[in-house]
Amino acid sequence: MSAPTIPAAALAGYLDCLERADPAAATRLALDLLDAGVAPADLLIDLVAVAQREVGERWRVGRWSVAQEHAATHVSERVVGAIADRVQPGAERGRVVLACVEGEWHALAARLVAEVLRADGWQVTFLGASVPPRHLVSYLHQTGPDAVLLSCLQSSRLVRAARVIESCRLAGVPVIAGGPGFGPAGRWASVVGAAAWGATARDAARLLAEQVFSAADVGAAPVTGGDEHLAVLRRRRELVDLATRIADPSDEELDSVAAEVGHLVDALAAAIRVGDPALVTEFVRWQGDVLTARGGPSGLLDAVLDGWATVLVEHPQARDYLDRARAASRVPA
Repeated sequence: MSAPTIPAAALAGYLDCLERADPAAATRLALDLLDAGVAPADLLIDLVAVAQREVGERWRVGRWSVAQEHAATHVSERVVGAIADRVQPGAERGRVVLACVEGEWHALAARLVAEVLRADGWQVTFLGASVPPRHLVSYLHQTGPDAVLLSCLQSSRLVRAARVIESCRLAGVPVIAGGPGFGPAGRWASVVGAAAWGATARDAARLLAEQVFSAADVGAAPVTGGDEHLAVLRRRRELVDLATRIADPSDEELDSVAAEVGHLVDALAAAIRVGDPALVTEFVRWQGDVLTARGGPSGLLDAVLDGWATVLVEHPQARDYLDRARAASRVPA
């Protein structure tokens, strides 16, 4: 008999608990569903994960503040812990390590995957948010897992993800990638050396069960393109400084503006690394949507991109990708 689906009323009630930042009520709701026969994996994927996507969307369009998003995420973390305490693992399948790429501090999605895999019988070591590659590789040598699962939520961190995957491959451990940072349908995952990509925790469980790995998934990673992305990253501070001069933020906003601009530099470098201008074009669209939702100055992104195109004149691929991003940013979505 298949597990019951999550009723729409239950999802709405859970979102209400997140909006009120009420972990006790959210936990009661989830455990009541568990007692009613909903499988733990279905709760984690179809209730908690779906609700968190809505939380992210509310933040993106400016309906919720960062504080509200953090409070809601904390509630869901409490709920995941309560569900995990009730999980009865299946027959042991093997050992995996799960981590978030360095610089990725949103770890809830990866935690959901970890708990779904535990319920499916895998021995999972979850290393949490922002794991430096050298620390991950050291741990791999100590424990010898069957695979690494790597979470990357933002495409601007794809160069870092590529470095982690390269390190894992050289340690003899294949990588399954997960998260939207690897592109629509994970199209950049194989480019940076991942053995496979999964959109959901169910995909991760399926890929591990199918043993999708081959000898080609370890050792030196495939090489794509040149090293122009490294030249862009070497000029990261210069580009951020230029952008902040153009934006001219208040002292109170300077750090946050510099951080956001830094993500844009990283997205440009990542696009060059995987040879796909769509990466930086879509990132510019996303940043533009967020800026508009928060009442930011119109034309700011265009001015920053124009300024960068001027100083990156000796980097033809970067100039080409900036031209495409500037053209896209001036077309209404």
